[in-house]
Amino acid sequence: MSQEYHVQPVPVVGVGSSAGGLEALREMLSAAEVPTGLAFVVVQHLDPHHESMLAELLDRHTRLSVLQCEGGEEIEADTVFIIPPGKGLSIEQGRLVLNDFAQPRGLRRPIDDFF
Repeated sequence: MSQEYHVQPVPVVGVGSSAGGLEALREMLSAAEVPTGLAFVVVQHLDPHHESMLAELLDRHTRLSVLQCEGGEEIEADTVFIIPPGKGLSIEQGRLVLNDFAQPRGLRRPIDDFF
């Protein structure tokens, strides 16, 4: 006799930020008490030609797990997922999906596209 298990979806807090939003992100995430029961997805305008240190910088200031997305991650509670430079991000069937931009630089809107 097989049993079916239904996993409850994890609520996602989407946060859009300009490159200057580090301090606000730090303050918000440092106040998070674990367990939150929430997943956080941070979509920030990033220069596609520079490596992002955002995950490392935020990880020092929160008890939540902080990861830069590589694509395919399952949404998990008490985790902060950071968009990598030069990619768009979406959620499909409870997993993070990285997308290439169709628009030229300057016309990309990763925050709007995510929401």
